[in-house]
Amino acid sequence: MTIRTSVSRIDQLRKGRVRFRSSDGGILLFAWKDTVLRILVLAMLVGLAADSFLSATAASIPAQSSSARPSEPQEHGLSAKPVEIARPFNFPITNSMLVSWLVAIGLIIFAQFATRKMKQVPTGAQNFMEWLVEALYKFMVGIIGPHLAERTFWFFATIFIFVLASNWFGLIPGVGSLGWGHQTDHGFRIDQPLFRGANADVNMTLAMALVFFAAWIVWALREVGVRGFLHELFAPKGESEGVLRVLLVVVFFAAGCLEVVSILFRPVSLSFRLYGNIFAGENLLEAMAKLVPGFGWLVAIPFYFLELVMGLVQALVFMLLTAVFTMLMCQHETEPQLAAHG
Repeated sequence: MTIRTSVSRIDQLRKGRVRFRSSDGGILLFAWKDTVLRILVLAMLVGLAADSFLSATAASIPAQSSSARPSEPQEHGLSAKPVEIARPFNFPITNSMLVSWLVAIGLIIFAQFATRKMKQVPTGAQNFMEWLVEALYKFMVGIIGPHLAERTFWFFATIFIFVLASNWFGLIPGVGSLGWGHQTDHGFRIDQPLFRGANADVNMTLAMALVFFAAWIVWALREVGVRGFLHELFAPKGESEGVLRVLLVVVFFAAGCLEVVSILFRPVSLSFRLYGNIFAGENLLEAMAKLVPGFGWLVAIPFYFLELVMGLVQALVFMLLTAVFTMLMCQHETEPQLAAHG
């Protein structure tokens, strides 16, 4: 990637701004400090995850207490539910929440470090940060256009970076294998792991999907308004007259009702798609590690590389699906015409 080092860019960097040029020649003034602060949206995600977990914890405590003794020979692989590792002030903290906090804090520290002292010729962390942000921005412009990218890029970039970092953090040796347990005839067994992949908890993925759903509604109403929102869902498309027009009204109204149901299920599909892939990947690694006693670490190595690729793919899929959902509702009818005449 080529790095622009003009004098005007340096003045903008000192003010905390970087000028990006899209492939279409559009100009976007992107605030570095705003991007860094907007990463704090991760705190909102964790808050939602904690809130959704409160009810799940309350329902699971009686079942855990009643089945704690006879469950010893039954548990194999990663538990479907996160483990509560602390409860300060009656607030449950799970091992997956701990990992999400560590990832969020690490990203914030890295962003602050990379943008603290901006240089004319970026090196090290600043160079990597500029490459990552600019590459993601150009990628999003090619999908949703410069107008929507300018308004929503901060969210999609944050989601991609956070999901990717969480997926790869869960592959670090020690995640899932450090914690409290007991000695068995087959060796030491972990009952309560200290760390668990953040996206291997459905509470976390559902929280991110619900945050996107709320942001999607705000963006849609801001771009097309309430009338345009309803028109996009229920109004007939194309030119027609007479009986055909009445028939199309009925057909498109029915299709709009189905679309409403589809929209309401999007958070569920987004959350379970990400959760299912990450949860299955961690179980696969654990199964491969136990396949050959004494050489489990060697058997699992190829699958580690597979999960590295899978973590990147799932972060891209989550970002692309949310971006496409936004584009389908927020795109203006005049944009394709202008692009065709241009």
